[in-house]
Amino acid sequence: MATKTGMVRTGPNAFVPLGHPVYLKQEVELSLRHLKVDRIDLIQLHRIDPAVPLADQLGAFAELKEQGKVRHIGLSEVSLDQLTEAQAITPIASVQNLYNRVTRQSQDVLEYATANNIAFVPWFPIATGKLAGPGSPIAAIAEDLGATPAQVALAWLLHISPVILPIPGTTSLDHLAENLQAVKLSLSDSDMARLNALA
Repeated sequence: MATKTGMVRTGPNAFVPLGHPVYLKQEVELSLRHLKVDRIDLIQLHRIDPAVPLADQLGAFAELKEQGKVRHIGLSEVSLDQLTEAQAITPIASVQNLYNRVTRQSQDVLEYATANNIAFVPWFPIATGKLAGPGSPIAAIAEDLGATPAQVALAWLLHISPVILPIPGTTSLDHLAENLQAVKLSLSDSDMARLNALA
């Protein structure tokens, strides 16, 4: 089980990082209660709060880990510098950054995660549906493969690194079943070259 903390909603579509250790610990305790578990397998810092030393933010999670309330610690939307700084403070099990076929600003973070066996959890892996539709940039390749564009987008992610764990959101069991089939889709070197050549 994974969850996040470290952000507060201050208004409609307004989220602000809040990394005070007392707040982070309180939120983990509330999560334990609401989820009815004794330990959270993965607690992720939703965003690094620039107003609080990173060592204090991660230190709060490390204390909870020592108490057996947290098993692993992860980060979300971090740069490579932030990830390496965090790794010097406490072991980081996962990074959840925006990443997909057309949004690859976190390439250096993915490469570091791959080299250091850190789970890389790309959110919006099909670009909020932009890669899933019939008019998507990968639709022609998907048709050649007898797959859907969403399956190809997910298969591409799974192919580029063994540490990638995509999290495509869905409200449909049919789409969930479709997405799961991406695991079975085999991409050749030429398929990958065509996908990598797309803007």
